[in-house]
Amino acid sequence: MGGIRAAGPTGGRVAYGHLFPQFGGPDGELSASMRYLAQRYTMPYKECKATLTDIGTEELAHLEMICAIVYQLTRNMTMEQIKESGFDTYYVDHTAALWPTAAAGIPHNACEYQSKGDIITDLFEDLAAEQKARTTYDNLLRVVKDPDVADPLRFLRAREVVHFQRFGEALRITQEHLDSRNFYIMNPEFDTGIAKGGSSSGCGCEK
Repeated sequence: MGGIRAAGPTGGRVAYGHLFPQFGGPDGELSASMRYLAQRYTMPYKECKATLTDIGTEELAHLEMICAIVYQLTRNMTMEQIKESGFDTYYVDHTAALWPTAAAGIPHNACEYQSKGDIITDLFEDLAAEQKARTTYDNLLRVVKDPDVADPLRFLRAREVVHFQRFGEALRITQEHLDSRNFYIMNPEFDTGIAKGGSSSGCGCEK
């Protein structure tokens, strides 16, 4: 990714603003990597733990790609370009350094994602997160026309689809481990009796 160019005096900074969501937004790569790598520690099934580790690590690589694009688009901007593009307020706080925010300028916040400690709950969140990331890339590709930027975004979008499929497989594996009667009335990461065919969750919700 050595040849990305800003189109016009403000093109780079506008693209920078477009890419903010996938850097520090609630559905971005930073949030995804932190979510999955945190969830892996309490995951009781080794196949699903491996999935969380693989995808969480890959999301860090995606974060690096987004940061590299943003850096290459902004590294040689003049003060006139910064003012014309409306990013002078960002410059006051961060100069040209990369800092994770959403598109609207809201700082990255760990409260925007969850590690609940319940495998069913967490996997459904992960499935939704991948769909939201895919939607964000869809929106980006509607507004970013520079092929040097759009092509990597298409690759990242395709990977989100693969991640969604892999989390679907993890959910199926989880359901195979659990007594089907207890999918939604027990926590297999915490309660007892989680083995396949087990009869008690130990959570007090069965009568």
